[in-house]
Amino acid sequence: MHDRVKSRARRQIPAVNRILDAVGHCDLPRLVLVDLVRRKLSEIRAARSAPKFESIMALVRRSIDELRASRLQPIINGTGIIIHTNFGRAPLASKAIRALNEIGSAYSNLEYDLATGERGHRGAYVENALARLCGAESATIVNNCAAALVLITRHFARQKLDGFKPSSLRRSKPEVIISRGELVQIGGGFRIGEILEASSAQVREVGATNKTRLEDYRRAIRKETALILKVHRSNFFMSGFVESPSSEEISALAHKRRIPFVEDLGSGAVVTTGELGIADHEPTPAEALKSGVDLVCFSGDKLFGGPQAGIIAGKKRLVAALKREPLFRALRCDKLCLAALQSTVDLHLNHATAGIPALALLQIPEDELRARAAEICDQLSKKYTNLQIAIGRGAAKAGGGTLPKSTMPSVTIDIVPKKSSLADFAATLRAWNPPVIGYIAGDRFKLDLHTIFPQQDGLVIQAISAACTK
Repeated sequence: MHDRVKSRARRQIPAVNRILDAVGHCDLPRLVLVDLVRRKLSEIRAARSAPKFESIMALVRRSIDELRASRLQPIINGTGIIIHTNFGRAPLASKAIRALNEIGSAYSNLEYDLATGERGHRGAYVENALARLCGAESATIVNNCAAALVLITRHFARQKLDGFKPSSLRRSKPEVIISRGELVQIGGGFRIGEILEASSAQVREVGATNKTRLEDYRRAIRKETALILKVHRSNFFMSGFVESPSSEEISALAHKRRIPFVEDLGSGAVVTTGELGIADHEPTPAEALKSGVDLVCFSGDKLFGGPQAGIIAGKKRLVAALKREPLFRALRCDKLCLAALQSTVDLHLNHATAGIPALALLQIPEDELRARAAEICDQLSKKYTNLQIAIGRGAAKAGGGTLPKSTMPSVTIDIVPKKSSLADFAATLRAWNPPVIGYIAGDRFKLDLHTIFPQQDGLVIQAISAACTK
C-alpha cells in the first residue's frame, strides 16, 4: 500500500518540459535552466511528496531568481566602504575601462616585440613604469598580493634548501622570521602564517604580540633562516604598550647577516595619504625600499586603485630570479589585468589620480554630498508619504584592509518605511536592477553617498520609488 502511494506521488510530479514551458522566457542559458529544474524535481522526489503544480513553480522561480542574482553584475554601493572586498574592491578608472575594451576586443602585442618582429616580453612597459613609480630597480606583477608573497617565500626557501647538506635535509626546514604582532589574518580567513607554510617554509615567530625588539630578530637568525618578513598591519592597528623596530633597523641587521628582507605593504598606497587629506600615514613602496628593504609587495586593487594584482618591486637581481621560478608562470597576469594596470600606472605617473575612482572617492567634499542628498530627498519626499526620508550623518571608511584608523565624515539618505520592516525594505532594494546595497543603523535604513557615484543618483531614486510602490 505504501509503495503504491509513493508511486502515485511520483507520477504526479510534472515533467521537466512542462516546468520549462511554464517558466517561459528566461535570460539564463537553457542548459543551466534544465539542470536547475531537474535538481529541484529530484529534491521533491527524494522528499517523497507531491506538492501542487503552483507550489513547484514557486519553488523553481525562486531558485531561478537566486541563481540569476549570483551572476557577476554591477551594484550600487551605499555602504560607505570605498574599497569593499565583497564588492570587487577598487572601481577601475575610465581610462582602464577603455584599455580593457581596446585590448580585449582585438589582438595585441602581449608577447610580441614590434621593433624586432620577434617574440617579446609580457608586461615589459608596465613593469618598467611600476619600477619608476616605486623608486625600484625592477618590478613585476602576479595575480594578487598573496600570490606575490607565496612566490617570494617559495623562491628564498628553495634557495636555502638547495644550500643544505644532504645529511641535514631531513632535520632542517627553511624559516621565515616574522614578528608575532604581524601574523595578520586577511580576507576569507586566510592567515599570513598559513600562506608562508604553503610555500614550503616554516614560520619562526619572534617577540610578543605587542612588543618586538631588534634583538628578537637577531637571536632568531640561524642557518635555516631564508628571509626576514615584515608585514604592514594594514587592516588593524595596535596602540598603548607597543614597540617594533623600524624597517631601517631590520634591514641593517638583515644585510649584515646577508639575509633577504621583504616587506608586505598590502594596501598599495603609492600616493602619500597626507596628499589625500588623510591624517594616518600609510607607508609607500618608495619609502620601504629607501629604508633598505630588498623587495616589497602590495595589492593593485586597493589604494593603488587598479585591477586585482600582486605587485613586486625591489632589487633587479631578485626580481629577475623570481621571474625564472616555474611558479611565476602559474601566477602571472593576463592581458586584461595588464591593460587595466598599465592605464592606472600611467595615471599615477602623470599625477592624474583624480581619474582613479578609489582615490577620488576618498576626497569628496561633504558639501557636495549634502547637496546631492538634498536633491534626492526632495524628489522622493514629494511623491511618497509611506516612508520617512531625511538627510543623515555617516562615517565613510577606506575599507579593503587599508587605513583602519581613518574615517571620513559623510552624508547619508536615512529611510524609515511605514509599510514594511527595515529588513524587507533592504531586501527589496537588493532585488532591484541594479541592486542597491545599504545598511541598517539606529532604526533606519541608510545609504551613504560617499560610495554612490553622482551618475547613480537617478537609479537610487528609481529603486526607492519601486520599493515604495511594491
